[in-house]
Amino acid sequence: MVTAPYAHRALRFWLVNYKRTWKGSVFSSFLSPLLFLGALGFGLGSLISRSGHPTIDGIAYPVYVAGGVLAANAMMSGVGEATWPVMGAIKWWRQYEAMLATPLGVTDVLLGHLGIIVVRTSISAAAFVLVAALLGAVPSLWGILGVFAAILVTLAHAAPIMAFSATQQTETGFSLIFRIGATPMFLFSGTFFPVHQLPAVLQPIAYATPLYHGVELCRGLVAGTVAPLPALGHIGYLLLFLVVGLVLARISYHRRLVI
Repeated sequence: MVTAPYAHRALRFWLVNYKRTWKGSVFSSFLSPLLFLGALGFGLGSLISRSGHPTIDGIAYPVYVAGGVLAANAMMSGVGEATWPVMGAIKWWRQYEAMLATPLGVTDVLLGHLGIIVVRTSISAAAFVLVAALLGAVPSLWGILGVFAAILVTLAHAAPIMAFSATQQTETGFSLIFRIGATPMFLFSGTFFPVHQLPAVLQPIAYATPLYHGVELCRGLVAGTVAPLPALGHIGYLLLFLVVGLVLARISYHRRLVI
């Protein structure tokens, strides 16, 4: 049985570290999604409303974009926090090595790092939902649960990427993750337009991405159109990525950190 009795101590370290560095992440975690909402949700949305088709799939475009950006930003946050910071903790600043010199185990180290990723996503997602609601882009109280959906989206992406990052000797692979993985998903997984408008050959790929399910879940909650069975399907799909990612991450962390 795998246990992590000291994971909270690893999380405490990351929280102290985050208190010193949070200002540097304000733009990427909070202001950037708001800019997308303003430019595309309200800017492009005003043009769409003049075209005679004011809604997409029955949802006003600012609301449509708000749910998509909430999920997409959670994905980008998870991927970003699971790449260079993990390599830094292993190779450059050796925080993991210092932690393992104490009673903390590999699972404590892994879960503690995932914990700070959850904290950061929680803060940015809650702030985004609050501001989007004030701007009228979150018309339903179900939108509050969108924060928890965003956290699940982050974890579903962060855990598998952490497993990959722990196997890397250089940062070259991280650029490929963003170029052929995160950025295409951000653009083509339903964040800004319906997946069924993609070419037929690309639609199955988009439907298979975890971000598509995160976008659908967050959008349904933000717009108040969420249906129980589809929502459970999206949650189950994201949980599958999270559980498999955790198993792989523990294996790769153990191989990399335990001599």
